[in-house]
Amino acid sequence: MAGMLQMRRSRGAFSGFLLILLGLWGALIPFVGPYFHYAYTPDKAWTYNTARLWLEILPGAAVFLGGFLLMIAARRHTALFGALLAAAAGAWFTLGTVLSPLWNHHVTLGGSPVASTQYARIMEQLGFFSALGAVVVFIAATAFGRILSVPAGIKAVEPVTETVPADTIDDEDTRTLPTRTPAATTPATTFTPTAKTEDTQTIG
Repeated sequence: MAGMLQMRRSRGAFSGFLLILLGLWGALIPFVGPYFHYAYTPDKAWTYNTARLWLEILPGAAVFLGGFLLMIAARRHTALFGALLAAAAGAWFTLGTVLSPLWNHHVTLGGSPVASTQYARIMEQLGFFSALGAVVVFIAATAFGRILSVPAGIKAVEPVTETVPADTIDDEDTRTLPTRTPAATTPATTFTPTAKTEDTQTIG
């Protein structure tokens, strides 16, 4: 049973590393985005409010923690929990702004994009919430399926049977095979050719 719970650390390491980066992006972009005019209101760096806590800081920290668990996990249940935690946080990145009016008096939390062009506002919406959450869910789901696809990450070591070379066996242990006596050879019969008698003709 313990072997079924074990897994190689490399199985979720790359996915965990990507999730850590995405978690840091999701939690820090509202504070550093105003430096390069990529922000939601209020357009001021390092400004904290309750909306940023619920919609960006907490889900970003959850994605970071899930990725960290995937990177260091040596057991399957730990890695699976990290993947599920990251996937849930990614879903909240996507759905948080949509569901926030339900408890905020029909007002969307998170503010609004501050870019002046429509294209830039779309990029802010995707980078802060929608696309970020979708990518996190995709990576976490891939890691989850990859961990479940292999029954046991570490195979049990099979005992090795040592074979003894034939030349190291003692002579006493060898089996004596009966020797076969060759059959007596019959001497070859010598054939002596007879002299050919020439017919003589008498002339009378």
